[in-house]
Amino acid sequence: ASLLTFLRDYLGLTGTKFGCGAGFCGACTVHLDGQAALSCLVPVSALGGRSITTIEGLRGADSLHPVQQAWKEGSVPQCGYCQPGQIMKAAAFLEENPSPSEAEAQQAMSSNLCRCGTYARIRKAVLRAAELRRAGA
Repeated sequence: ASLLTFLRDYLGLTGTKFGCGAGFCGACTVHLDGQAALSCLVPVSALGGRSITTIEGLRGADSLHPVQQAWKEGSVPQCGYCQPGQIMKAAAFLEENPSPSEAEAQQAMSSNLCRCGTYARIRKAVLRAAELRRAGA
C-alpha cells in the first residue's frame, strides 16, 4: 500500500488528498523526514523509522504555521482541493530557502498543480510566509 492509502484509509488523516495517484499533481504532498514527498509514490514498506508530517500536523500547538497564516491572509484557496499539498510543498521549500526570490518561489511550486489557477496567489503567499518566518511568526 502507498503512504497515501495508509494515511487516508487506515489512519483517517484525510487532509492529504488523492489527486492523480501517479506523482504528477502534488495534491498528496507530505513531509518525509522534513522533505516534501509525494505520498502516492511512497510504499508503506519503505517508511521504517522515518518521520512523517501531514497537513494535520503542520500547525503549531497555539498558532498557525507561517505558511498557513500566509494562505489565510492571501485568501489563496478557490476550491481548496490541492491546497494541503501546496502548503506542505511551500513549508518544505521555505525550510530549504527561507528568503526566496519570486522566481525561486514560482519554480519551487511549479510541480504542484492547481486546477483553479490560483498560482499568482500561491506565489504571493509563499513570499509572505517567508516574511512571517523571518519575523518569527
